[in-house]
Amino acid sequence: MHSSAEWLPVASAPSDRELEVCVLDYDGMVHALMFPCHRDGAEWVDHAGSKHLDIQPTHWRRWTQSAN
Repeated sequence: MHSSAEWLPVASAPSDRELEVCVLDYDGMVHALMFPCHRDGAEWVDHAGSKHLDIQPTHWRRWTQSAN
């Protein structure tokens, strides 16, 4: 079992829960998004608004209230 704080490869991200994801910004820096997301097939969605996001996450972990 993985710790909720452990970052995991995005290929293993489940689609049935809120996730904290890391993305590469335009400068090549990795940072975590400030809101929970979930995977919808091959796409990513803002969990609160169900808005599809144009992102390519690199890593994920389970979202917790204290994540950010």
